[in-house]
Amino acid sequence: MDDMTPTLLHGVPPKVKAPKAYGDRLHRLQVELVNLQRAIVKQDLRVCVLIEGRDAAGKDGMIRRIVRHMAPRVVKSVALGKPTETERHQWYFQRYAAHLPTSSEMVLFNRSWYNRGVVEPVMGFCSPAQADAFLEDAPKFEAMIQRGGLKLFKYWIEVSREEQAKRLENRREDPLRQWKISPVDDAAQAHYDAFTRARDRMLAATDHPHGRWLIVNGNNKKAARLNLIADLLSRLTYPEKDDDALSVDPTIVMPYRA
Repeated sequence: MDDMTPTLLHGVPPKVKAPKAYGDRLHRLQVELVNLQRAIVKQDLRVCVLIEGRDAAGKDGMIRRIVRHMAPRVVKSVALGKPTETERHQWYFQRYAAHLPTSSEMVLFNRSWYNRGVVEPVMGFCSPAQADAFLEDAPKFEAMIQRGGLKLFKYWIEVSREEQAKRLENRREDPLRQWKISPVDDAAQAHYDAFTRARDRMLAATDHPHGRWLIVNGNNKKAARLNLIADLLSRLTYPEKDDDALSVDPTIVMPYRA
């Protein structure tokens, strides 16, 4: 496993076969998510999951599969847009802190404060000094929010240049998905290497004891979904846990290795 993360991040993510009986496995995992939801309420848990990754890595679809059968009062998805003028002059983490889970909640961030780690510096949305300050402050912020008992999980979904290009083109051609296209999407391929460098710097600076990164091979969406969900469930404790349903392929989800 130690050799897989550099291969995934710096080479071409290994090809993954489509999982057999995908629907059955997903259903089984979604039953486990409902069991987890009961524990979140009964045990007053606070769970925060960051779903990060390249454009077209499959973040939206991943979160949809997680929340599909869960109560929106308990499990929430947060995808913040462009900051307002007021938010631009706030403490950077302030608008994200407002959406952190309270007692008996799980919140999934579809992109999070890590926008400043990768997207913003590459696209010129922040200054180099602001990006440097973020990389220094993020581990401190994450340590602080966990002192009160919040559980934090950080996933980075990686896709190859070729797979990203194919998905972006499909997005442009599909009238039901064209709403996803943004200026950042348009720059994703042209700045692929710049995003890679920013990603590497961000992961190295912000993988710490209070917030370890987990890297996901996203070249096959179905395999990525099944394994990320299973990995997340395996890291939490709840009654009636079906450990047999939570096997994780170590070539698809793995700890970050520099």
